[in-house]
Parts: sequence; C-alpha cells; structure tokens
Amino acid sequence: MYSRVFIAALCMAGWALAAPVSAQTAGVDLARSNNCLACHQVDQKRVGPAFAKIGERFAGQEGAIAYLATAIREGSRSRWGAVPMPAQPQVSPANAQLIAAWILSLGEQSQPSIK
Repeated sequence: MYSRVFIAALCMAGWALAAPVSAQTAGVDLARSNNCLACHQVDQKRVGPAFAKIGERFAGQEGAIAYLATAIREGSRSRWGAVPMPAQPQVSPANAQLIAAWILSLGEQSQPSIK
C-alpha cells in the first residue's frame, strides 16, 4: 500500500498543477464581474489596450503585479494614449492583485520560450 506521505505528496502535486488554472479562471471572472471587459478585451484593443498587450509590456518586471493592481484601483493617465483609465476603487486590493496576476500571465503566454 501507499504511505501517507506519498499520498499527501500526490495531493500537493495535483493542487500545484491546478493552481494556475484556477488563478486564470479567477482572474477572468473578476475582470468580468468588475466590468473591466467594458473597456478592455483579452486580445484586441477596445477603449483601452488589450489585456494581452498590457501583460506583454510588464512581463518579467519586478513589482509588476503591485504596479498594475494600483493602476486598477487608482486609475492611470497617458500610459496607453489619450484616454485615461478611471479609478476602480470598488475592486478590493486583493482582487486587483488577482486581476493583475492574470493580466501578466497573458503576456507570459505570448512570450517566446528560451531553451
């Protein structure tokens, strides 16, 4: 039979593999529920830039999650053109970080892998 340690390790491995999928789902669900998709789309410009383009711009930068989370909650000006992004204070700091992490993951997906 299997030891408890082995079974626990399998459970943890399964959780670790599922975590990115649930983070992806949480990010897009939060973007929908907070009306982010009224001005942004995942792959195309709408009023604001595509989330994938934002993710590409900030991919790999230290502090990018905190920066984007702050921009979500406080708004921004002149970073993507003439149209400012209004502040979204109804988005909690924790949810803003989840959305920011999701946006960054979109940019990482489009980056070529180095082998």
